[in-house]
Amino acid sequence: MSYQSIYRAGLFAGQTIIVTGGGSGIGRCTAHELASLGAHVALVGRKLEKLEAVHAEITQDGGSASCHVADIREEAMVIQVIDEVLRARGRIDGLVNNAGGQYRTAMKTISTKGFEAVVRSNLTGGFIFMRETYNRWMEAHGGAIVNIIADIWGGWPDYAHSGAARGGMLTLSETAACEWATSGVRVNCVAPSGIASSGFDTYTPEAKAKILEFPPHVPLQRYGTEAEISSAIVYLLSPAASYITGSCVRVDGGTPNFRPTYWKLQPVRNNVPYEGFHRAVLPELLTKGL
Repeated sequence: MSYQSIYRAGLFAGQTIIVTGGGSGIGRCTAHELASLGAHVALVGRKLEKLEAVHAEITQDGGSASCHVADIREEAMVIQVIDEVLRARGRIDGLVNNAGGQYRTAMKTISTKGFEAVVRSNLTGGFIFMRETYNRWMEAHGGAIVNIIADIWGGWPDYAHSGAARGGMLTLSETAACEWATSGVRVNCVAPSGIASSGFDTYTPEAKAKILEFPPHVPLQRYGTEAEISSAIVYLLSPAASYITGSCVRVDGGTPNFRPTYWKLQPVRNNVPYEGFHRAVLPELLTKGL
């Protein structure tokens, strides 16, 4: 069995696309879909063993990938990865800035060091990758960048540090879309909310309990799948999105639109999750609970 993408075979044949955070979760799924569509995927992450596991999966499925260990927060490491990819592949057609993360805590308890660490993971690191990819290749040749943010609309209580960083990434992307349009570089965002992926298992028990309370407060009343995020990313990288830049695609089941003060959610019918990823595994939180 292979990835069940809705896009045509060979869509990205001959292209090289970097996926940061490619060793797990949404990054892993996106890497699989892009590889199934003909791209060579440069997997970037901090842990070689995770990257190698995804690399092995992709090659077993007949795709092409390479592993590049780097902490996206470290400029020298980012430059090294980009140069490695260019030496080996001779081009960078797309960048998926997916790496990042956060922890749950009230804003009043966030230390300055903790705030800066989350911002560096979710904003500064993505900025470095964007800038260096643009300067080293895309300014002269064009390309597409997709930055993964989050459901930040109306604020993000208990995740103020990440909300600030993701909001910054949104406006950074809008700015880059203007400045880099002259080079034929498109820059967009995808904003997921409540996606059933391995990231669920990294949170504290208290945060996991909140995650389990999520579906009843979403108009579509379920978690999203990794494949539903990947398909949005792939669309924005594709030629079909050639007139889209500076935009953000929400993939969130309508979460920001629910107004519990005057609207009661109704039972949902006729909405079937898209399960294109043949190697998807539900997080333990959803199979075993707390």
